[in-house]
Amino acid sequence: MSDDMSREPSRNVIVFGAGGRVGRATVAEAVTRGHRVTAVVRDPAKCADLSGSSVTLVRGDVTDPDAVAALAAGHDAAVNASARLDVSSEEYFTSAARALVAGLGAAGVRRLLVLGIATTLETEPGVRVMDAPGFPEEWRLFSQGHVAEFALLSAEAPPELDWLMVVPAQDLNAEAEVTGAYRTAVGTTVEGPGRIAHGDLAVALLDEIERPRHSRVQLAVSA
Repeated sequence: MSDDMSREPSRNVIVFGAGGRVGRATVAEAVTRGHRVTAVVRDPAKCADLSGSSVTLVRGDVTDPDAVAALAAGHDAAVNASARLDVSSEEYFTSAARALVAGLGAAGVRRLLVLGIATTLETEPGVRVMDAPGFPEEWRLFSQGHVAEFALLSAEAPPELDWLMVVPAQDLNAEAEVTGAYRTAVGTTVEGPGRIAHGDLAVALLDEIERPRHSRVQLAVSA
């Protein structure tokens, strides 16, 4: 089979939080695969380097359903790689999830990937990393935002929205070698070193956009 015949069809992908490390890696991986990307950031002036022939850089607020609907129209998939540290984690991630459900529904986008956090994964049935004795309270509060986000998506996302929470290993490491490979587990931590490069996380995200294999679960991803 020729490369042209085996290549995935070009898609339109919108990435919220495109200015962060994961967002940038996701944009780069999508462009490498021949997709067109709308990169959504809070301040385009600080992210001018993201612009390119396959990337449209725009200002947007992922917690505003009307803005999500307007920006996402015509796209095949959405990724939320955004985060805020100046508001409570639970407030931010539930507001974003609610806006994405409404906005993507209005725009007709059927695939949504959101980023989770490894502390919410189970280490044994019914026991999460964040439940360990002595777990720092400030980390627990931040982790709770993703717990609430997952619960909201589980309860409120309609059947036609094929959503997935992708959870990187606890050591999401900018210095780690990018190998193009990764391992997965559903709902639990992945056995092994618990580390992954931003680039390999982006590979996992784009794989799930091109060939969706998981839906409505926490998909742990590690090197």
